[in-house]
Amino acid sequence: MSDQEEQRIQKIIANAGLCSRREAERYIEDGKVRVNGKVAELGDKALPSAPIFVNNKPLLMKQERIVTLIMNKPKGVMCTNSDPHAERTVFDLLPADLLRLRLFCAGRLDKDSEGLLVITNDGDLAHRLTHPSTEIVKRYRVVLHRDFNKEDIPKLLNGVEYEGDFLKAEKVLPAPQIGEGHQRRLEVHLHHGKKREVRRLFEANRYFVKKLVRVQIGGIILKNIPKGGIKILGKKDIERLFA
Repeated sequence: MSDQEEQRIQKIIANAGLCSRREAERYIEDGKVRVNGKVAELGDKALPSAPIFVNNKPLLMKQERIVTLIMNKPKGVMCTNSDPHAERTVFDLLPADLLRLRLFCAGRLDKDSEGLLVITNDGDLAHRLTHPSTEIVKRYRVVLHRDFNKEDIPKLLNGVEYEGDFLKAEKVLPAPQIGEGHQRRLEVHLHHGKKREVRRLFEANRYFVKKLVRVQIGGIILKNIPKGGIKILGKKDIERLFA
């Protein structure tokens, strides 16, 4: 698509590297985006060269290299670059040369969760990765506060309406019967990533998740990255994300 053609405003904002397309849609819904002096509405289009303001700041088209990386997110850090009250964020763990880029999380993990996280400044990649239609499998290892009853597996697979969302797992695998506490350990596969979906799905079935680790996204498995460590993805790695 040429820069002389009108594009959806959320796409222009994402391509500028400010945030993901989904977050850009939220800014528009909240009335925080102005184009040519007018408050934008979802669905509006504009030329990428149009004067666009987000949160009263001019949108600057990026002239920076595209970077996508994975992190082994530790517990206790937040996936945000827009919350001034966040004590510690995943961006505090990045080396200085990457901090100069306008990176954001493509799909989040909550503060108490750990594991595989994708961080990028590629708005299109983030949109593809987080959009439900792509059905990219995400695998989680879960430890519950009490023994899991295998008769509850169909409830998790069939799904439940909870707090205004329909939550469901694609696959639930109890841990092998080895070691202490194996009855509390599970592996859960999801296609989507609604807010705190794994935790809320178990809450709806009267379980409390004590530990949650995301171990896989698409064809990329978390291995050989220490907690808080990162790996820059090459072209082949990015293809594996969508495998």
